[in-house]
Amino acid sequence: MTDSTAPAPDVAELHGRPGAGALLMEQMGEAGERRAKRRDIRPLGRLLPYALRHKGHMALAAVSLILSTAASLALTVSARGAIDHGFENGGDRLNLWFIVLGLNALFLGLATAVRYYFVTKTGERVVADVRKGLFGRILTLDPSFYATMRTGEVLSRLTTDIALVETLLTTSVSYALRNFLTLIGGTVLLFIVSPKLTGLVLLVVPLLLGPLFLFGRQVRKLTVASQDQFAQAVGFAGESVDAIETVQAFGREKSAIARFGDAVEAAFGVSLVRMKARALMTAMIIVVMFGGVTLVLWLGAQDVIAGRMTPGALLQFVLLSVFAAGAVGALGESWGDVQKAAGAMERIDELMRSEPSIAPPAAPRALPEPPLGEVSMSAVGFSYPGRPDLPALKGFSLTVRPGETVALVGPSGAGKSTVFRLLLRFYDPQSGVVSVDGIDVREADPVAVRGRFAWVSQEAPLFSGSASENIRFGRDTASEAEVRTAAEEAQALGFITALPEGFDTPLGERGKSLSGGQRQRMAIARALVRDAPILLLDEATSALDAESERLVQAALDQAMEHRTTIVIAHRLATVLRADRIVVMEDGRVVEEGTHAALIAQGGLYARLAQLQFRAD
Repeated sequence: MTDSTAPAPDVAELHGRPGAGALLMEQMGEAGERRAKRRDIRPLGRLLPYALRHKGHMALAAVSLILSTAASLALTVSARGAIDHGFENGGDRLNLWFIVLGLNALFLGLATAVRYYFVTKTGERVVADVRKGLFGRILTLDPSFYATMRTGEVLSRLTTDIALVETLLTTSVSYALRNFLTLIGGTVLLFIVSPKLTGLVLLVVPLLLGPLFLFGRQVRKLTVASQDQFAQAVGFAGESVDAIETVQAFGREKSAIARFGDAVEAAFGVSLVRMKARALMTAMIIVVMFGGVTLVLWLGAQDVIAGRMTPGALLQFVLLSVFAAGAVGALGESWGDVQKAAGAMERIDELMRSEPSIAPPAAPRALPEPPLGEVSMSAVGFSYPGRPDLPALKGFSLTVRPGETVALVGPSGAGKSTVFRLLLRFYDPQSGVVSVDGIDVREADPVAVRGRFAWVSQEAPLFSGSASENIRFGRDTASEAEVRTAAEEAQALGFITALPEGFDTPLGERGKSLSGGQRQRMAIARALVRDAPILLLDEATSALDAESERLVQAALDQAMEHRTTIVIAHRLATVLRADRIVVMEDGRVVEEGTHAALIAQGGLYARLAQLQFRAD
């Protein structure tokens, strides 16, 4: 008897609920349009606090960048000297000038290596910090956030978008700064060599800036659109893989493949338009740039013939022009990378700026020590986000005294699992008070509140680590002996020790190498090792066969003796052992009492019990 008032998982759209998926896609499309309208790179400013943590490496990278740029420009000076002076006196000084060129090249190589190391290291460090910060933010967001944001979309920002930022910080930034300094230094030297020819070269610059900014903005808009389309494809793929058994059981492989293919083709179509725009931008820049340089060099050759310029000066001018022209072209490419990273950072920033609706107050109240194990809900009214007209709880009140065992029963959708979600403070009620050990949970730290509970959910989710790691997830300080004891109490010791590596055996993604009953016993062991004063059991034995249920129930009975326990179940064994049974219907308490008293009343509980007896 689980509660159906909780938000349905996204995979439900595979089974006849396309409206929810369509609404989510529409919301994502609107978000993409809002991002596309922004034409700046301000989102990259969010990287500055991370970069400033590594000022030393940034300084070394900047110094080596300046030195390597200066060394590359100095090659033109050495080449000019070799041409103009190396052949004097029969070439006696030619070797000297080539030694200078060789030393210059050696210094350039060393400076470039140092620049690459420190720029890449700093970039990787910043990206690692961003990735950790983003994941930390993701784990603080409450279930209401994930009701409108698909897991695949979140993972896309954690992987694909951060990869774009990583490319910018480890490669493009260094490349762009080097070319920018080369352009500035080269322009200064060009003026020194020949102001007339340099002035003619600068006339070409306005013709380059036009396509650079015109197409650059378009590239960024298309990049954001492409990222959104790809995120939708990844999100759908994640849902389908996560529910692979459901997809196959309903024979929806072909439709899922077709839908994913449509999403990929849509993303490819947007990327194709972006690539065409970027290719056209690059072509226009190169044609204008090298066409103008060719004209200017022809005029320089005329000056050499007329004796107004030395051959070495012309060679230096040619090399500097090539450096400057190459720098401008490279800056165009780098600007595209900057805009791609800005689009990605904007998507990352959306998550970074998302604030959890459940957060500790500025001055949280401490829960009493030692724990009392008491919970209370008074006149609680609650509706899930997005469904204000469908309240899950209506004036619900419940008090569970320390050490008491209370069973919540009722038809599906009565609000039973919602009670657990409010106790664990995944949500806050719109009215009424939820308290743990006499403290309103809204006045306490959510982490401290949740520390009072050990929860066994019906789904019993596990992780891809070992059996020992999954049990120790309940309390990471638990010793090996405590882990083994918890497994034994949950009747999981037998099948764990039979695994190839025992407690060290990896269980695979979500523990899918285990049966449903084994996963549930692992989840029970995880709850037992937590040693919390309040135990929440949501159909904890629903996936067990009769023999395993008997054994686990005995272990639960032992664990419940020293804890306050609230259990959602319809199994007779659990209900009979409860000190009190609370019957819920339509978000309210309609009956309350012992099993015998409720049977005698002949109400809802009696009808439910009669149906279960027949089923059993």
